[in-house]
Amino acid sequence: RNFGLLPLLGFTTIMLCSWESAFPGFLNGGGPTLIYGYIFCFLGTLAMCASISEMSSMYPTSGGQYHWVALLAPPKWSKFLSWLTGWVSVLGWQAGCTSGTFLGGTIIQGLLVLNDPTYNYQKWHGILLLYAVLLFTGFVNTIAVRILPALEGVILVLHVLGFLAILIPLVHLALHSSAEFVFATWENFSGYPDGLSWFVGLTTSSVLFIGIDGACHMAEEVKNASINVPRSMFFTIFLNGALGFAMMVSILFCIGDVEKALATSTGYRFIEIFRSATQSNAGATVMTSILIALIIFATFGYVASASRQLWAFARDRGLPLSDVLAKVEPPSAIPLHAIALTAFINALLGLINIGSTVAFNAILSLVAAGLFSSYIISISLMIRKRLAKEHIPFGPWNMGRYGLAINVYALLYTIIVTMFSFFPPATRVTAVSMNWSCAVYGGVVIFGLLFWVIRPKAMERTADRQKSC
Repeated sequence: RNFGLLPLLGFTTIMLCSWESAFPGFLNGGGPTLIYGYIFCFLGTLAMCASISEMSSMYPTSGGQYHWVALLAPPKWSKFLSWLTGWVSVLGWQAGCTSGTFLGGTIIQGLLVLNDPTYNYQKWHGILLLYAVLLFTGFVNTIAVRILPALEGVILVLHVLGFLAILIPLVHLALHSSAEFVFATWENFSGYPDGLSWFVGLTTSSVLFIGIDGACHMAEEVKNASINVPRSMFFTIFLNGALGFAMMVSILFCIGDVEKALATSTGYRFIEIFRSATQSNAGATVMTSILIALIIFATFGYVASASRQLWAFARDRGLPLSDVLAKVEPPSAIPLHAIALTAFINALLGLINIGSTVAFNAILSLVAAGLFSSYIISISLMIRKRLAKEHIPFGPWNMGRYGLAINVYALLYTIIVTMFSFFPPATRVTAVSMNWSCAVYGGVVIFGLLFWVIRPKAMERTADRQKSC
């Protein structure tokens, strides 16, 4: 167990990457969508975090949600629901890794466009840069894994300093929009009716907080996990919530010429905002480079959590080739095969960029759909257990008499954001602008159900664990 509280705080805080992730999708709706949607998602995430923290304190294991489901579900449904939760959680975490490497690679490509007028932009260049980020992340999670806990503590400090290094020059140098533009002017570019557009735009804010269960999947490497895992998740939500809100408001005040930002050839509107604020390509490059570094740092945690969750699921025979994926390599005791498969899946998901003009939105939707689905199942079973007044073996962290109300609020919030995560970002849909996450999600679930039918011994170890509890 290498992770104490401080390294775990760094791990979860940078992995959410909330203020850094506020930049790429900041125009999915106007100021009212972003500001009030952010507040709505922050409150919903608090309830979701409280519900997850309670379960992680009860059962601090690397499997996270699917282990909790195995122990909370009625015996008749325990095995199947546990497997289903693990399956969609794997999808969500693997897509989450891709979102980080995708941003890291394609923002670098945006800087090439900014600084070299002769550069010929090609989508496959972005894929190669994504692969470079993925290789570096794989190196940190394998060869350099022993320094990862100490590195996460340092990254926590850089997360805060990087925020200040971007916020201060942005606010000081940029021309400012009016408060009415930020808080009251509706900017609906989607074609949806305004009310529906607000809900579709929630994906932008909801994914800023997604991945809070990352600490849960590291639980078997954390000291005093039943206390430190919930603490780290709550600290992460409050810190990232405050930084993310401050950055989002600042972006809206400093956006400048909206049409020029929308038309930028870099592929990322915030690069144009930085350039406009500093009146310099060099200034925009420095500010964007800080962002790139922190996003790449976030991928360290994503790959670590995704591979541990994959490894734990394979350990319980929930995946094809489980015996291979469940192996750990001495003397470091890292799940090398699970890390390798995580890298391979990310390499495949990154190819979405070649065939879709809204690739990043599709990847974010997969993250939301996969992880939120796993939260829905586990929180629903906790509600059932509370309503049935069955015995619940609470850990050191629990919500007491407020638990049921918080669970219900968390469930309603999670259902709403999951449903709207499948919507395309605009109404004029073509084959290349469609949000294909619904098809990918459905295909993965159908493939999983076929595996469940032909592999009767799937999840047998989780079922044995439930009996022993």
